[in-house]
Amino acid sequence: MKKNKKKIKKSVSRRFKVTKTGKVMFSHQNVGHLKKNKTKSHLRRGKEPGVLNPVFGKKIKKQLNAA
Repeated sequence: MKKNKKKIKKSVSRRFKVTKTGKVMFSHQNVGHLKKNKTKSHLRRGKEPGVLNPVFGKKIKKQLNAA
């Protein structure tokens, strides 16, 4: 009998990426538009991806079937 494939959460797959070492990366919010009102340091920090806390990372990996 054929085994069913597990489906992944599409919304999660668009928001998070899992690295080779197993870290979960995400992109910061509030840097899309209305940039003149925000400080330059705030915009700079928003450009680089963030690393998710390992506890939450475990939950995200479960939804992506990566673990």
